[in-house]
Amino acid sequence: MNQFSEAFNKLSPEKQGRILEAAVDEFAGHGYDSANINSIAQKAGVSVGSIYNYFESKEDLYLAVVHHAVETLKAALDDIVTREDDLFKRIEMILRAIQTFSRRYVNLTRLYNEMTTESRSDLTWTIVSKMEGVTAELYASYIREAQVNGRVRPDIDPRYFAFFLDNLFVQLQFAYACDYHKNRLKMFVGEDALDNDELMVEQLMKFIRGAFCLQ
Repeated sequence: MNQFSEAFNKLSPEKQGRILEAAVDEFAGHGYDSANINSIAQKAGVSVGSIYNYFESKEDLYLAVVHHAVETLKAALDDIVTREDDLFKRIEMILRAIQTFSRRYVNLTRLYNEMTTESRSDLTWTIVSKMEGVTAELYASYIREAQVNGRVRPDIDPRYFAFFLDNLFVQLQFAYACDYHKNRLKMFVGEDALDNDELMVEQLMKFIRGAFCLQ
């Protein structure tokens, strides 16, 4: 659903992109409380008055940007989650999509990281929960299906394992885009941890299969 105002929707795609990119950069880099509308306007090459013509308030702009980030991420995963594939093929495709998405949309991923902090969770949870609620049930349904097909051990709770799996996905996203998480990964794995995507996927898949499958 389009969350933007009529005035914003009338702008050219190029101008919309400049404003959204500037807002994502500001909110991702400074957080909601410290983000500055003047800085966003300057980066986007528009007046502050124009920003307030398109968005009623800083909060309104932030929520629109969060919605934009969530929809962009959702679009990147939609094709995968709707495929009629084996559980582990789906998981591997999601891992590879995360690697591509996190590098291509660094600031969106950083914004997603910022959104997960407690500081403005009251603003973002309503939007984010709509996507994560669907994702939670999808992952759990995939696991149940794999259990029925004998591909996954029968003694696990699909809801818990869906949560554990999604945490791996989120952590991987942040490791490719956010300095703290990058450095944490390098501390465990080494300075070249992000240089070999195939090895990352291979090791993660071994970890996941080990958790899901009977030995």
